[in-house]
Amino acid sequence: MSTTKTHRPPLDFKGAAEYLGRSERWVRRAVAERRLTYLKMGKFVAFDPDDLDAYIEANKVEAVD
Repeated sequence: MSTTKTHRPPLDFKGAAEYLGRSERWVRRAVAERRLTYLKMGKFVAFDPDDLDAYIEANKVEAVD
């Protein structure tokens, strides 16, 4: 059984905002504040969906019984 990872293309600001359920403005602010990991390709900024998943996991607050 192979555990190959499926490649997901990078997202732009709009795609990252939709993925996170936030506004594009929030994503731009998070980048400016270095709260989100992003890819810088020349003058373009993109987001790896795996990095966004890691951000979500890192900010998860577990419920208390």
